[in-house]
Amino acid sequence: ILPAITVKSLFIIAQVFGYCMSKFIGIKVVSELPPSKRAMYILGLIGLAHLSLLGFAITPEPYSAIFLFMNGLPLGMIWGLTFGFLEGRRLTEVLGAALSASYIIASGFVKTVGRWVMDSAGPIGVSEEWMPFVTGLFFFPFLVMFVLLLSKMPPPSEEDEQERTRRVPMMLEDRKRFFKSYLPGLVVLILLYMFVTAYRDFRDNFAVEIWKDIGDKDASSVLTTTELPVGFAVMFVMAALVFVRNNRYALLAFYWLMFIGVAMIGVATMLYDLGYIGPFIWFMLIGLGLYLAYVPVGCMLFDRMIAALGFVGTAGFMIYVADAFGYLGSVGMLLFKDFGSPELSWLTFFTQLSYVVSVVSTLGLGIVILYFARKTDPKALEERS
Repeated sequence: ILPAITVKSLFIIAQVFGYCMSKFIGIKVVSELPPSKRAMYILGLIGLAHLSLLGFAITPEPYSAIFLFMNGLPLGMIWGLTFGFLEGRRLTEVLGAALSASYIIASGFVKTVGRWVMDSAGPIGVSEEWMPFVTGLFFFPFLVMFVLLLSKMPPPSEEDEQERTRRVPMMLEDRKRFFKSYLPGLVVLILLYMFVTAYRDFRDNFAVEIWKDIGDKDASSVLTTTELPVGFAVMFVMAALVFVRNNRYALLAFYWLMFIGVAMIGVATMLYDLGYIGPFIWFMLIGLGLYLAYVPVGCMLFDRMIAALGFVGTAGFMIYVADAFGYLGSVGMLLFKDFGSPELSWLTFFTQLSYVVSVVSTLGLGIVILYFARKTDPKALEERS
């Protein structure tokens, strides 16, 4: 198997598979964990993840891949634990948008820092194997500080609970009841999120290779430049929905933003293929479309869904169900590229993938919009109650 797959793909598959396993474990852990233990779990899990990068640095290839699996396994639960501090509030969209913008911008920024850490002309000049561990050391003190600040946040107020419903841990029976009640719409939503997550991870993990195929041999600075406007634009749009007080309207607004986002991926790619826009504008537009579709599912969408349906529970449950299958799709996409289409260049494969994701997701979101528009109709809610 090893000769048929690139070392980078092997490493990414190992880490993403760890993420995937973590998301399935997180369905239970994140859903049931009491709020008082969140900060301790975040620091402990990230400490384990960073320690695994030390193992990666000192273990020869390809056996070091096991340490990337061990890195992804604890990291996959961090997002749900962090968002648990923010959900169920009248300002959840603002807080969630800022949190989401951080990882959009960080994607390019960390690559830039990693390149600087490896630069032999710079003050450090470490090898590729040591780069992840050394880069992480720069950010660890800030992590500890901000997690401690998060732990000081007061719980949602009575006004928050009246507007967004009360948030409590969800046990197994609660999770089964919620999923069975809205099975058709949730299944379609999760399936299309698999496509979007796989697309997002492919764009993120192989952006350097894609840009090299385009003709830019030094892509690290370009990545930060393209992601900064995307991050701020998505943050602004998502945060603006805090002004939509009606939970049903806000939920449907998120679905329509996602619809626009996946349609934008296809349109921008077609314009790039036809020569109407350049690669920089193309990469930025598909990034904007991608994150308009990706970000809501990771936090604000399910927060509004629970509120619109009047269900007492936690958004963390469905976030982790969606993420678990999303990363499963990401692993499948990487395997398909290496074994199903090894002859295609990174740019060609990514362009074709852009069209597929756009068409499939647009159709899927049309179904989801119709389903939840009916389920959240005030008359339907009154009949169920």
